[in-house]
Amino acid sequence: MRFARFGSGTVLCFPPAALFGENGIQVGKDTLIGPYVSLSAGMLPGQELISDAIVTIGDRCLIGRQSSIVGHFEITIGNDVYFGPNVYVTDQNHSVDDPATPIGKQSAGEKPVTIGDGSWLGANVVVLPGVTIGRHVAVGAGSIVTSDLPDHAVAVGNPARVIRIAND
Repeated sequence: MRFARFGSGTVLCFPPAALFGENGIQVGKDTLIGPYVSLSAGMLPGQELISDAIVTIGDRCLIGRQSSIVGHFEITIGNDVYFGPNVYVTDQNHSVDDPATPIGKQSAGEKPVTIGDGSWLGANVVVLPGVTIGRHVAVGAGSIVTSDLPDHAVAVGNPARVIRIAND
């Protein structure tokens, strides 16, 4: 296996969309990664990585079809996390600071992303760099998460806003 870790009972459905930097991707046990999912660690295939834990996906997760997890620095997804289809998570963004340089060549830097145990991200959710989503958080379909969400939150919108805190 080319992955840093690939747990027992885990399934990577065929076909993947993009898959590279597997030596920087750790996947726990009994996780289902749907078809057409993109998983990447680093900027390009074959790049030397800073660690073997650029992207970490926990146990018993479900990564919905056509989702993308694009890690350059550190993305940590806890145990029992569910993604609907077409969820996008990244720890890197672009800058617009230099008007003479194409935006795609300007980096705003990498900031770690964490998604807590037991959370659920609905279809078409986008999670941006530097965000921590707490434990047992529900993020509504189509939401864009630009800032941290506390444990047990229900969040929706663009940008995602907490509309309720569920009881323990």
